[in-house]
Amino acid sequence: MNNWFNKNGIHLAILAAFVVICFVYFSPVLQGKAPAQSDVIQSKAMQKEIMEYKDKDGKGPLWTNQMFGGMPAYQIWVQYAYNGATYGIALITKALPNPVGTVLLLLVGAYFLFITLKVNPWLAAAGAIAFAFTTYNFVLIATGHSNKALAIGFFAPIIAGILMTLRGRYLLGASLTALFLALEIRANHVQMTYYLFLSLLILVGMELYQAYKNKTLPAFGKAIGFLTGAVVIAVMINASLLWTTSEYAAETNRGKSNLTSTEAGTKEKAGMTKDYAYAWSQGVGESFTFLIPNLYGGATGIDELVKPESNLYKAVSADFSGGDPGQTNQVIQQLAQGFNMQEYWGEKPGTSGGYYFGAIVCFLYIFGLFIVRNRIKWWILATTVLFMLLSFGKNFPLISDLFYDYFPLYNKFRAVESILAVVGLMVPVLAFLALKEAQEGNIEQKQLVKKLTWSAGITGGFALIVALAPTLLFSFKTNNHAEIVQALTQALQNNAAAAQKLTNALVQDRAAIARSDAFRAFLFVVIGYAIVWAFLTKKLNTQLAFGLLALAVLIDMWQVDRKYLNNKNFESKTTLANYFQPRDVDTFIASDKDPNFRVYDQSINTFNDASTSNFHKTVGGYHAAKLKRYDELIQNQFSKSVNQDVLDMLNTRYFITQDPQNGSYKMSRNATALGNAWIVKSVQFVKNSDEEMKAINSFDPKQEAIVDEQYKKLLDTTRLGADPSAFIKLEKYHPDHLEYSYSAPRDVIAVFSEIYYDKGWNMYVDGVQKPYFRADYVLRAAQLEAGNHKVEFKFEPKSYYTGEKISLAGTILLVLCLGFAGYSETRKKKAA
Repeated sequence: MNNWFNKNGIHLAILAAFVVICFVYFSPVLQGKAPAQSDVIQSKAMQKEIMEYKDKDGKGPLWTNQMFGGMPAYQIWVQYAYNGATYGIALITKALPNPVGTVLLLLVGAYFLFITLKVNPWLAAAGAIAFAFTTYNFVLIATGHSNKALAIGFFAPIIAGILMTLRGRYLLGASLTALFLALEIRANHVQMTYYLFLSLLILVGMELYQAYKNKTLPAFGKAIGFLTGAVVIAVMINASLLWTTSEYAAETNRGKSNLTSTEAGTKEKAGMTKDYAYAWSQGVGESFTFLIPNLYGGATGIDELVKPESNLYKAVSADFSGGDPGQTNQVIQQLAQGFNMQEYWGEKPGTSGGYYFGAIVCFLYIFGLFIVRNRIKWWILATTVLFMLLSFGKNFPLISDLFYDYFPLYNKFRAVESILAVVGLMVPVLAFLALKEAQEGNIEQKQLVKKLTWSAGITGGFALIVALAPTLLFSFKTNNHAEIVQALTQALQNNAAAAQKLTNALVQDRAAIARSDAFRAFLFVVIGYAIVWAFLTKKLNTQLAFGLLALAVLIDMWQVDRKYLNNKNFESKTTLANYFQPRDVDTFIASDKDPNFRVYDQSINTFNDASTSNFHKTVGGYHAAKLKRYDELIQNQFSKSVNQDVLDMLNTRYFITQDPQNGSYKMSRNATALGNAWIVKSVQFVKNSDEEMKAINSFDPKQEAIVDEQYKKLLDTTRLGADPSAFIKLEKYHPDHLEYSYSAPRDVIAVFSEIYYDKGWNMYVDGVQKPYFRADYVLRAAQLEAGNHKVEFKFEPKSYYTGEKISLAGTILLVLCLGFAGYSETRKKKAA
């Protein structure tokens, strides 16, 4: 045991340092606080019904009616109890306070990769810090994209496992790859996993070329065989997650349109529209924020502009507010909201922060391009270049359009800039591989110093140029700057001089922000150069040099990250738990004990805000992957004008509005809401979804049902007949199990105010499964035989229940593989 501690003492010390760094950075967690993450707060509202039934039943339902009339819970919260990776994720996110566990994962995972690459432990620690503290990771944590940050955290250990396998440690490498890949998939951010796989395709392609060139194809084939097994195990472990997600994705706004294009007469291509997918594209010039974080103003906001020393503040104070600070700040806020006069001037609609990889790290990356001989350099370079081009999206469509149009699944994702998360790992890996090669002494000291100086000259020189003459290379104007000046001129009663003065002041402030940040970047490049130069020329010993470098990188990244995630982001857990406070209207509506009516809240961004879902089942809500049919209903029946008939069929019992004058909330009851289910007198058949959507533009949902011809075989219209004595009512409510009773002297058509989703919902009449069909574009309907009967709708998706059995088998298989791999490694060490 003492021998083991002696061998691994340095690793334990570094891991302990990582823990200390995390708790120091996130010191509010020691006071019982947690980050106030907007997306997490929204998700808690989305999960409201799921968690209530989980507490009640011990298991969360697979369906929730809390948003958009009803939707599967797959992408909101599902337990996946037989998936072993579920408990691995819980260990990271629950054992340590949020977000300590996530950042510790980023640090430890990257450290493992660097150690696998045989990098000196202290240098590996510096590399891990550089990757973990990349600003994008901290922006994700600040905004609450927790799953995305977790998925990024598994990038490094997955790559480590793959490299280990490709270098001949087949069983251990493949077992670890299976473990970390299973955790990556369970983190449930398909976009990040997809981007990682794109980079790994490049790696495998290059390794295949090397194997062919070196005549080692048998060994490569063996490694690929083991890695294929690892992928199979990871997929098995996540079978229920992947199966349900794949099944659900096809029915969401990521899937094919149900409506035809009025222009082309053909159905839309599956996936996001190009405009939507490319909305958050990285500006080509914004890539320089890798080195100078605030070159493009940083996050969208006015923090620097409301400071008395800013040029815009002075201009507003002198000409528009009479020197009153409060009035000055108010005018600047109005300029920001009305004319987009903010610090950020890049290509995106808005941003919570840019991509900063560190001035020292960028300098060392260039150094790595000069001196690294390891073939991994070409994989890193190819991935970096390709992914940067893809991140440009609409700003450089030549490459992006090829992937969007032809590469499988690429068009399913939005915010193409997110692909830079992979570049955020590539850059520090090459940067610190450069110092590894410099340490090994295979390159002459004179050559090393020369190329080090070139690297510092390139990065530091660029930073210095921006610091001394920022407007030489950058305009600090948005693309629509001229339109802003024109609109502001009109708002100022055609006072062009005043408008020009304000916009010029804004440009000067943006340039000043960039100048200050460029000086800072130059300073850190100098510090990094001095440390590495001292190491190369033997002025500093290895451990001290690498320790100082790790400290310099940490200070550099820490300072920038604190702009986006600091103590102000934290609130007490009690405050966060009670974030949504009921309004008087919410309290009144809550007194209605009917278990399944809906609310239409017009006081919020109805279809992009989940806050009301914290209290009621709603017509609206928020989710990035809502059901496609419901999304089409929103676009066609609510975007231009609100269709009362559609609200009635959705059983919308209450409306909430807000008085624009005094801000008070008002509630009104909808007397024409149709209830949970009703019997119609007639059926109107239509040829397709286009006609179905057109038919519900104006119809009486209480009297007739609009049904697609494809369901005609499920109806026998000769047996139908309306009878005033027939009725149907909801008897018992559970999100994924609804019970109705009905009485009818003849066969009837019943329409249920429940969202149609045939990938799991089954209907039973007196315990016998019966067919049902879609009506009124989004609802369920069925022909019910005469008599007094019980109707049940049960959500029983095979994708989940069968998938869970496969997940259990995969989990057992992974445990056996890890155990055998550990046993084999122990035997090898003993034999050695």
